[in-house]
Amino acid sequence: MPSSAPAPSPRLLTLAWPLFLELWLAIAVGMVGTVLAGRMSDSAGGAFALANQVSATLFILFRIIGAGVSVVVTQSLGGGRRDTADQVARAVLGASSWIGLGTALLALVGAGPLLRLMNAPAEVLPLATVFLQSLSLAMLLDAWNASMASVMRAHLRTRDTLAVFVAMHVCHLALAWPLMQHMGLPGFALALAISRALGLALHLWLWRTRLGLRPQASDWWRLPRRELAAVLHIGLPGAAENIAYRLAFMVSVAVAALLGAQALATQAYALQLMYGVLLFGLATGFAVEIVVGHMIGAGRLHQAHRLVQRALARGLAVSTMVALCAALAAPWMLGWFTQDPQIIATGTRLMWITVLLEPGRTFNLVVINALRAAGDARYPVVAGAASMLLVLAGGSWLLGIYFGWGLTGLWIAYAADEWIRGLLMWRRWATLGWLPHARAAHRRLRQANATA
Repeated sequence: MPSSAPAPSPRLLTLAWPLFLELWLAIAVGMVGTVLAGRMSDSAGGAFALANQVSATLFILFRIIGAGVSVVVTQSLGGGRRDTADQVARAVLGASSWIGLGTALLALVGAGPLLRLMNAPAEVLPLATVFLQSLSLAMLLDAWNASMASVMRAHLRTRDTLAVFVAMHVCHLALAWPLMQHMGLPGFALALAISRALGLALHLWLWRTRLGLRPQASDWWRLPRRELAAVLHIGLPGAAENIAYRLAFMVSVAVAALLGAQALATQAYALQLMYGVLLFGLATGFAVEIVVGHMIGAGRLHQAHRLVQRALARGLAVSTMVALCAALAAPWMLGWFTQDPQIIATGTRLMWITVLLEPGRTFNLVVINALRAAGDARYPVVAGAASMLLVLAGGSWLLGIYFGWGLTGLWIAYAADEWIRGLLMWRRWATLGWLPHARAAHRRLRQANATA
């Protein structure tokens, strides 16, 4: 297939708003699930949250493929190599199958040990174990959906992926409430699996109609070495950074579990509100990754640098404002989950700490994605590993348990870690440490074009 000319760089806002709505829908569904579980009992609410935290940690394995395919496809398209982009898209299907199967089996077989490792309270453990096992089928389906959606976004089809996720979440919500009435927490998992099967069918249709991609039967299990090597070059460091963060964060969740079922429920409810606060920064970060990838592929390095500066400035302003509004509304919003006055009071205090936390997190959400898109994927995990280990994981135990500050100590550790890592990432970008990696990526694409 002949190469095509590089397309003009996409606009950040055009990509960001569908991503924002897509993420908002995902968090809204999680919040509804937490509300429904919390109304069953605070133990069920804690079990729902704990199992979802383990599930989210396992989901990071999909980032090995998802992060890499997004960058490789965007760089290839930016450099005019549609043929390479299509080969990479097909290659990730097989990798997703194997990773999805492994993750599903781990959740099915290892649910009990994983939750005990998280210090699940005795009243929470049985509920959480059955729920995590019930999520295994949805994990396999999510592996395919995550990879196929990454390819769609790299082709700038963010509105199409938004439509798929709207359909999935509407289906999930329509089924979750009646199924939970009869089955408890596993009903939520069954509704999730059905909605993910719908999403897979829609993604296959969009690949055919929008991208002209028709996967063959062998694409679902083959592991082509050359294409996956390019994906793993970006994806493995990117996944390592995500895995390191999630493992450190899970230590803090285990610390919260040591504080008892009420503290675990409080943590779960406050985290749901915090996820809503970080939406804008997360959507901006994903959009920055896509746009910067296209710019690097096209050799527009100065434009990429200016775009990240502008996106970060806007992200800092908006994230701080949204966090402040959430803190003011916290007593009312926490009332959606529980009527326990102690949980509401503690959760409100945690949301005020979020006002300090969110600007630091915005550096990470925006700049780490930009570094990855530029090909500088190893720096975030190498530079941030010490903070994740000592400040996030160690600080959670030190402040929460040793000094007896409870959940307040945990969230102070969260804020300190985000600021330390965020400023390290910004220093890397501002001092142009990413530039050699970006030039090398563009040089490889030019050489490929010259030999095509």
